[in-house]
Amino acid sequence: MTQLCVVAAGGTGGHMFPAEALARELAARGWRVVLATDHRGEQYAHAFPAEERLALDAATGSGPLGLIKAGVAIFKGVMQAREAFDRLGADVVVGFGGYPSAPALVAAVTSQRPTVIHEQNAVLGRTNRILAPYVGEVASSFPTLERAPARVQGRSHVVGSPVRSEIRALFDRVYAAPVDGGPIQVLVTGGSQGARILSETTPRALAALPEALRRRLKVQQQSRPETLETARQIYLEAGIEAEVAPFFRDMAERLSKAHLVVGRSGASTCAELAVAALPSVLIPLKIAMDDHQRLNAKALVDAGAAEMVLEDDLTVQGLTATLEGLLSDPARLAAMSAAARSVAIPDAAQRLADLVEKTAKG
Repeated sequence: MTQLCVVAAGGTGGHMFPAEALARELAARGWRVVLATDHRGEQYAHAFPAEERLALDAATGSGPLGLIKAGVAIFKGVMQAREAFDRLGADVVVGFGGYPSAPALVAAVTSQRPTVIHEQNAVLGRTNRILAPYVGEVASSFPTLERAPARVQGRSHVVGSPVRSEIRALFDRVYAAPVDGGPIQVLVTGGSQGARILSETTPRALAALPEALRRRLKVQQQSRPETLETARQIYLEAGIEAEVAPFFRDMAERLSKAHLVVGRSGASTCAELAVAALPSVLIPLKIAMDDHQRLNAKALVDAGAAEMVLEDDLTVQGLTATLEGLLSDPARLAAMSAAARSVAIPDAAQRLADLVEKTAKG
């Protein structure tokens, strides 16, 4: 009989994209897949290969009343999940973090079903931190896993962060550094939160580069809607060829052409940069919980694949100096590409699927 995996993930792309990559790998192996998420997760799940979607009650709260409401919602979600798992005959439940994964994992643990959690960041997230000591197996993206409880330290499996198949395909290409006098492709990405600093500072920093570099630039930048026109105007006045848009759907295509990426250091971004073997300048989101973006970036910086600029240290002049040092040194970019490739785990989806199958067998 075909085995069934419930994939439970919270409502952000950082949780949903690796969950989707695992689901595709399991489906290719003949598994049935069910997705458990909330309404926020649905916006990232239009292509998710699941035969059914479970909308589980889950919430977070602060203050006594908020915590009571959250507790009631999670209890309700656990009951919904247990009923669904019994109906479906769930063989294993895999949680990717975020609040909607909590009721699914609690339901699985309390009904003694096999469980796995996957942590995308270099720091164990709040939901995963609470549940990790009780689940069957813990998988991680990074070799180091900060804030892990004592019962979890040393027993996590480093599988990497699953990336979409079109990103995985980039691992097989050869990075080509800019040639003398030729175009320099710069891709500027921004997370959904706190991207204003990138939208505003990066165009100014690129516009302040020496003219010889400026006229070679071809910039593609994701920008918040309210800063689109400002960024376009800065590039226009600086004589820089630029495409500025709120969102790029063909990210794999753009990554394949980039010489340098400037962006945040979410777990998915870091995994994609490594697999695509791309040099980067990373500006961690300062308000990220447990400072996890800085620790994600540190893995690439320590390997020699990235430069990191903290938000508190970010200035137009400083970023210009960093960019000039990289963009005027093709050999350095090539070395950074090789370093990124050296820490990539392109088969993360397969490694995680192997662990899921092994856990399901008990």
